[in-house]
Amino acid sequence: MKETVIRTVSGLLYTAILVASILSSELIFILLFYLLSLVCLVEMQKLLHLKSYALYLVQALLFYLFSFLKFNQNATMLLLLITIFVNLFLVKDLLIIKKIPVFEKKKYIIIIFYLISSTIFLTLIPTIQGTFKPNLVIGIFFLIWTNDTFAYLVGKNFGKTKLYEKISPNKTIEGFLGGLVFTCIMSYLIYYYTKFLYPGVWLGMGVIISIFGTLGDLIQSKFKRQAGVKDSGKLMPGHGGLFDRLDSIIFASPFVYAYLYLLNYVS
Repeated sequence: MKETVIRTVSGLLYTAILVASILSSELIFILLFYLLSLVCLVEMQKLLHLKSYALYLVQALLFYLFSFLKFNQNATMLLLLITIFVNLFLVKDLLIIKKIPVFEKKKYIIIIFYLISSTIFLTLIPTIQGTFKPNLVIGIFFLIWTNDTFAYLVGKNFGKTKLYEKISPNKTIEGFLGGLVFTCIMSYLIYYYTKFLYPGVWLGMGVIISIFGTLGDLIQSKFKRQAGVKDSGKLMPGHGGLFDRLDSIIFASPFVYAYLYLLNYVS
């Protein structure tokens, strides 16, 4: 009971800080996610038994160039293609290779493009149409929270078929489908109450977030399993590390950005 209360309070505090920062201004939003990404980088380096100060410099430089300056659209597209390629590479390794190669080789490339640049695309999503629209990124967070919550609730109460037992024993196919269905419902509710974008656009984001958010969670679970730890850190009481809390949205963000960019380009 005590652990549930602690988990609820820390979760609500995290949500309040997040939403307030997003609504305040684009600058504060970017600064917040730079700091969150910084903490995630610290936690991931601990998982990999790595200590590289150069990665912090790379992170600061990439955030400055892409998130703050938005200096070149062609460079952004190149970064997006590399990020998606690396993330799909991790999905391939999740499914067919016992150990993710980040523990053996190419670790710097994967940290930069799996963690750092994916977070950068999260900061670019609300300005994809040219002006800062905080309700877009808040809606995306509501979708990811809906997916996580209902995947857990449906899986706990009705789950029987394991989704990927050797990586995450508690995840079930029923839970995944429950998260997907309720995320799609939430996508319509977001449109209904905000009248922002179109219902089909939000539905597409809901499906992408449910699928790639789940994959991101499984990939991070594999990192932790290989490292022999339960959580990536202890920053959030009842939740583990910040990386544990953000793994789904970090992995899904470049795919959401690509989806919105294509829709914006076509229109």
